[in-house]
Amino acid sequence: MNKNRKRVAVKQEMQKRAEDLKSIAEQRAELVEKLEALTQQADTEQRAFTEEEEKAFDETESAIKKLDDTLKRMERARDIPLNATETKKKEEKADDPEALEERAFAAYVRGEVLEERADVNMTTGDNGAVIPSSIANKIIKKVHDISPIFQLAEKYHVSGNLSIPYYDESSQQITMAYATEFTDLESTSGKFASIELKGFLAGALSKVSKSLINNSSFDIVPFVINEMAESVARWIENQLLNGTKDKIEGLSKFTTLTAAAQAAVTADELIDVQEEVPDVYQADAIWIMSKKTRTAIRKLKDSDGNYILNKDATSRWGYSLFGKDVYTSENMPDMAAEKRAILYGDMSGLAVKISEDMNIQVLQEKFATQHAVGIISWIELDAKIQNAQKLTGLTMKAASQSGS
Repeated sequence: MNKNRKRVAVKQEMQKRAEDLKSIAEQRAELVEKLEALTQQADTEQRAFTEEEEKAFDETESAIKKLDDTLKRMERARDIPLNATETKKKEEKADDPEALEERAFAAYVRGEVLEERADVNMTTGDNGAVIPSSIANKIIKKVHDISPIFQLAEKYHVSGNLSIPYYDESSQQITMAYATEFTDLESTSGKFASIELKGFLAGALSKVSKSLINNSSFDIVPFVINEMAESVARWIENQLLNGTKDKIEGLSKFTTLTAAAQAAVTADELIDVQEEVPDVYQADAIWIMSKKTRTAIRKLKDSDGNYILNKDATSRWGYSLFGKDVYTSENMPDMAAEKRAILYGDMSGLAVKISEDMNIQVLQEKFATQHAVGIISWIELDAKIQNAQKLTGLTMKAASQSGS
């Protein structure tokens, strides 16, 4: 119905412009006839114009010039779009698909009519609109920026279950030896094992106030990208670091060293942690801990009285410990009995399988009684350690058992 009304309105406007142009052309023709009549009468009578005739001639000539100017402007107006929508359409033809999709997304969130277009990958249904991939991709990129754990892990974008083989050096290492002609090469009998990655569906819901959405100065697209990315990043990072029973395992299951105390560490213990990772995997290793743990370690000094954890302008997160960057996460526990308070290593030892790209959906009606619009992000993923040699950590001493 809205499209039909728009077409009728455009047609009526075009007809009006044509009628106005015709009317002015007819007025000009009448004035020209009036001039010709004045000159013809004076010529027939072989005399000069009277004062009244001169005045009438000048006024008529001036009126014709004004009409000529008007006609020129109206001719130029023919090339001007009838409304802002037509102007926007012309501009959009030169726009890239991503810009078109962002405008379509913003329009839909604001409750405007979503025009179906072949170059906008956005579909609507009874349950809301599925947002184009360009928006989802920006959210994923933002998640990468917010969560270094997700960014540094090795990611596999596949559907279905994924089996990742690895050589189990705990059984026996593959070795090389000199060979002698006509003599069998002695082999070792190590074995390959594998980790299985599935796909666990998770979603995040954000509700945006319609009062905020209806504010014309409010840019809805970056707001949604930032809000959803922060929510998704916090959840993913927590799962990668701590896991959930019978769901994503993440870094929750691997052997760590044990501290001598329940709520304190020593410089020597941190050296031991770092040395647990083979030199071949040290290049991209980082420290991961909570802010409180970092604060405690900042107070530790070496034998020369120098602090071992320092501010470092070259570090990605502003601090370094024994030459490696220190990342603080709110998902890491503080130092307490039996808590794995410190992680160290190359995060590519963690495998993350993303079964499908992030899916974003807008719900216009579900939260209407709350004067809000719902925005949901869906993602399906799994994560496990694929190379335990790259990773280690420090678990705090267990609490003493009373009565023992």
